Amino acid sequence: MTQYGVVTRNAEETEWPDFDLAFYEVKDVTGRSAEPLETAVNMVSCFGDNAAAEATPDLVPVDAEGRPATRDRTYFDWAYICPTHEEYRRGLLEIVEDCAAVNGDVRLDDVGFPREGYCRCDRCERLFAESDHDEWADWRGEVITDFVAEATERIPGKTYLTLYPDPYPGHLYDRAGLDLEALSPHVDEFVVPLYDTNYGTTYWLETIAKGFESRLADLDVTFSVELYAVNVDIDDLNHAAEVAAEYGEDVFFGYDASQAVAALRRMKADAREGRSYGGDETESGSDSGSDSGSE
Repeated sequence: MTQYGVVTRNAEETEWPDFDLAFYEVKDVTGRSAEPLETAVNMVSCFGDNAAAEATPDLVPVDAEGRPATRDRTYFDWAYICPTHEEYRRGLLEIVEDCAAVNGDVRLDDVGFPREGYCRCDRCERLFAESDHDEWADWRGEVITDFVAEATERIPGKTYLTLYPDPYPGHLYDRAGLDLEALSPHVDEFVVPLYDTNYGTTYWLETIAKGFESRLADLDVTFSVELYAVNVDIDDLNHAAEVAAEYGEDVFFGYDASQAVAALRRMKADAREGRSYGGDETESGSDSGSDSGSE
C-alpha cells in the first residue's frame, strides 16, 4: 500500500497525523542547519551548500577550464562542494551520525559530482592519478560509492538516497558519478523528485517514473517519487500522485504541508465516493451512484 509523506523544513509539520512519514531538512542547499528530529527521517544535503561555497571558494568543484560549479552559472541551481574534500566529508559524516542517533532512518540528498567535467581541481587530479583506475568516470563512481558506504555504516535503520530525475541509461553515472549497481547494496530506497509547478499534464511524469522502474528493476532496492506541492492545484497534484503511485513505492509532497494535507483529504474523499483515476470512469461513476444510494 502506498505511503504518503511530506518533505519539510518546519519541525511541527513532521507530527501532522495525515502523513505516513516525514522528511525533515537538517541541512539544506542554502547551508541552513537544524537539529535532527526524532519524529522524522532526517535529511542531509551532502554536496550542495551555498554558504560553505561562498565562505570557502576552494571547496567548490571546477572543470578543466577552472570554472566553478556555483549558482551564478547556467544550469546550477545551487553551489556544489567537491566530494573529495576530506574535511568537508568528515563534517557530513558527523551530521549523519547525529541524525542517526536521533532517528535511525536517514535520507542523503544532493549526492554526487555536479555534472560531466567536474571536478578537475588539483586534489581530484592527484587522487585519480594515484588510484587504480584508468577511466576518470570509474574513479568518480568509486568516490561517490565510498562516501555513501561510509555514511550508511552510520545509519542503523533505513537509508534513502535522492536521485537526479534522469533514468536514461548511463546519465546518472556520467553526470554525477552515481553507479546504481554499486550503490544499491548500501541503499534501501531511492527517491526521485519530479517537480513541476502545475502538473497540468503528467505524461512526462509517467515516462520518467516508468524509466526508473525499468532502470531499477534488477536491483534489490525500491524507489519513491517526490512531488512539488507549493501553489499547485489540488486536483492536479492528486492526479500527479495517482500517476506516481503506479510506479513508486511511496509518494512524498515537498515543501507545502498544508497543501499536501488538503490533497490527501481530497484523495480520501474521492476514494470514498468511488472515484477512479485511469480506470473505467463510466463504471466507476455507476458504482459511485449505487453506493451513495445505498447510504
